[in-house]
Amino acid sequence: MAYTLTWEDFPANTDRVCHLIRRFQADREALNHLLTTPWSPIHREKFREFYQSWQTTIDRIPFDCLSPMDRADWVLLNNLLVTELRNIGKEEARWAEMEPLLPALLDLIALEDERRQLVDIDPVQIAERLDSALTAIRYRRRESETDLEAGREVARTTVANRAAQALASVLLQLEEWYGFYAGYDPLFTWWVECPYQAWREEAVGYVDFLRKRLANAKNGETIIGDPVGREGILDELRQNLIPYSPEELIAIARREAGWCQAELIRAAQDMGLGDDWRQALESVKSRHVAPGEQPRLIRDLANEAVEFLERHDLLTINNIARETWCMQMMSPEMQKVNPFFLGGEDIIVSFPTNAMEHAQKQMSLRGNNRHFARATVQHELIPGHRMQMLAMVRYHDYRTIFYTPFWMEGWTLHWEMLLWDLGFAQSPEDRIGMLFWRLHRCARVEFSLGFHLGKMTPQECVEMLVNEVGHERANAEAEVRRSFGGDYDPLYQLAYLIGGLQVRALHREVVEGGKMSHRQFHDAFLGENCVPISLLRALFLGEPIEREFDWRWRFCG
Repeated sequence: MAYTLTWEDFPANTDRVCHLIRRFQADREALNHLLTTPWSPIHREKFREFYQSWQTTIDRIPFDCLSPMDRADWVLLNNLLVTELRNIGKEEARWAEMEPLLPALLDLIALEDERRQLVDIDPVQIAERLDSALTAIRYRRRESETDLEAGREVARTTVANRAAQALASVLLQLEEWYGFYAGYDPLFTWWVECPYQAWREEAVGYVDFLRKRLANAKNGETIIGDPVGREGILDELRQNLIPYSPEELIAIARREAGWCQAELIRAAQDMGLGDDWRQALESVKSRHVAPGEQPRLIRDLANEAVEFLERHDLLTINNIARETWCMQMMSPEMQKVNPFFLGGEDIIVSFPTNAMEHAQKQMSLRGNNRHFARATVQHELIPGHRMQMLAMVRYHDYRTIFYTPFWMEGWTLHWEMLLWDLGFAQSPEDRIGMLFWRLHRCARVEFSLGFHLGKMTPQECVEMLVNEVGHERANAEAEVRRSFGGDYDPLYQLAYLIGGLQVRALHREVVEGGKMSHRQFHDAFLGENCVPISLLRALFLGEPIEREFDWRWRFCG
């Protein structure tokens, strides 16, 4: 897939790499529109060719002649291309682990690829492919059952669970494939209906077998996850320009946790409870509003945060940001994965409903009490994710493809730290609410790295949140399920604290160094959109940005 656009196609004396990035984004979206089949070798082949073609394109750019902004954008695009090519290789390796459990599935995956590329079909040949796949999956299941009865391991739990997820996703895709032809093409329907339905019925049962027998997921509550290993973590750290080892990050988190626990003891003493911060935490959890009153509380807390920011001249808040957010209530099913608030354009509020069991109601009430909520509302709305979501479509919007959780969640954690420093907490109970979340961020670093390094099981992660942070058990299980369910990058959970420490270090360097005011710094941060903090630092400080960007900024003492 040759890419023919030349550098000279864009006007001189302007920032030009952004135009290349927009073209790259449009072309990638077009490819993604065509190539949607999960685990497809054709998908990987086409995208490998696409990314390599783009590497050739940007390598021809005269880097030494670029403006600082163009240099930053070049580094961002190059980093993305390297990362995507590496991810293709990782997906191939992950498929190779699963393939023995998924016989003939590649042949069926190819059916949807062929449909999307408008290849003429042969219904007889398709029926034979489905029939062969049916025979193969039945044989593989019998083999696995024999091995289980003999006490032999068939596959690692994580691989079996991943294989179940892969087969389930292919089942959904083939439903769309079958619906495209069935009833419209009489010859297709005559030949293919029976072998397709037979394979589908067998495959649905096999997904259940993979989950329950091979992955030991006895019910929907089992947390399994898929650890990426040490090399996977190091790759992710390099991608996000973080120059620390996993062990160093855990040490940083433990140091921060020690500070949190010391402050919790001080708050407990101010509540007249001596050094028993856990008793103080229990007291705070009991201070929730009555059913039906949570929306009013959230509204008032949101307004309080905005007033505090404006009083201290910390951030430019326009009327669009202030007036256009909305509120939704989170369903009981969603609360099993997201027990606390979510935010962005709107805030999605957790609170018990009448349909919950009594124990669930109690845990939701305690986990979303007024003091925890006070520390959460500003994280999700203003100055947190609400301001970021607006900025991402207003300023340098082409940079959204370089999304990094260290920019996204680091911003909100920086605010939690800065608001603490500026006295946002009005009472010992407010301080405990803020400290609970900060301690939670520290635990996220340790348990997420521990899991991906193979040193902690999901259940041990749950116990850590319950015993060392003070979570309600159901909320801790939901947190761990969310962390390892596959919807988040391996580093996402540690990016809160570590990204926050990055932003905090840059804020100190720039604001305390007299280069910007609080407001100027925060406005400029949002104005740059999704940029790794190390690269943002170079832009803010006017440091030279080279083709091989030096990302070894050690932001933690």
